Amino acid sequence: MSINYFDTASTTKVDSRVLEAMLPYFNEIYGNASSNHIFGKTAKKAIELARKQVSELINANENEIIFTSGATESINLALKGFFEANYDKGNHIITVKTEHKAVLSTCEYLETKGVEVTYLDVDNNGLISIDDLKKAIRKDTILICIMFVNNETGVIQPINEIGLIAKESEIIFFSDATQAVGKIWVDVEKDNIDMLCFSGHKLNAPKGVGILFKKRNIELTPLIHGGSQENGLRAGTYNTPLIVGLGKACEIALQELDDVEDYIIKLNSYLIQELKKLKGVVIIGNEKNKVYNIVDVMIPDLNSDIFIAMETGSALSNGSACTSEIIESSHVLKAMGFSDVECNQTIRISIYKEINESKINDLITILKAEIKNI
Repeated sequence: MSINYFDTASTTKVDSRVLEAMLPYFNEIYGNASSNHIFGKTAKKAIELARKQVSELINANENEIIFTSGATESINLALKGFFEANYDKGNHIITVKTEHKAVLSTCEYLETKGVEVTYLDVDNNGLISIDDLKKAIRKDTILICIMFVNNETGVIQPINEIGLIAKESEIIFFSDATQAVGKIWVDVEKDNIDMLCFSGHKLNAPKGVGILFKKRNIELTPLIHGGSQENGLRAGTYNTPLIVGLGKACEIALQELDDVEDYIIKLNSYLIQELKKLKGVVIIGNEKNKVYNIVDVMIPDLNSDIFIAMETGSALSNGSACTSEIIESSHVLKAMGFSDVECNQTIRISIYKEINESKINDLITILKAEIKNI
């Protein structure tokens, strides 16, 4: 059976050009990048090129890029590492109820260590109130942590306004940009972002590699101790092939982002147009404040868990892949005011450049038949 893949917010396939760039570093240029011979020096040179490719995509300095295993590790390093290194300056963090579980779980852990956390509410479109953010700031607030694009709804927070507020208040601003980088333009300088993270596998790079961008003046305590890799912030032998792949994916994204964005915006408009023709379908979130590749829809009386598990010919999701093994209502949708019943009637459709109108028509046909059966 041919399966149409509508779950790119969970992961993407590795671009063939990325795979080609990675292959020599498995069995030809296989030296340890920390070794001082030709094999090691060649590998290290490839890693530094990747660092430059990543930095150019987000308009950062290449010396501010730390390679990690992915966004979850980066989040833990940013939050835990920052508070351990800066606890004497204050112990209050501001975040949002709709953050990824990697942020929320880390914040819950920090609360057990004496950190005080304010969890901002969102409106029924998933957006924070700037006034609420301003009111939440205290004398001991040292970090604001707000995700760029929500992984379930595609909602884009007012990052530029948040960055300005953080800068004016002399508070560090950290953003999980996993669903933003490679999909929309991200500029850490323009938006006054002090720390930012993302995973490679969301933009056609391999799984198991990601980055933490950190401005040079920010002190962190490492999670992993050992060697001096990544300026002492992330010990361990470099995973050269995966880092090379991430760099190549960022280079491709930088070159093609405008064209891909134009293509997906048109597909997104067509998808929404066709979804609105279906009886009872509700599109979640304000379309004007959303990334173009994620559409979250609610279908009355649909059991989304059962529907998604069925071999319908389309791979879909009902939220974050990180929590899909636990049967619970979406914390994101509940924060937006949806009931448990409504949460369990939603599906997330996430598209990318491999999708076309024909595949969208196939999905619409499947949804139409399911609605008829209901």
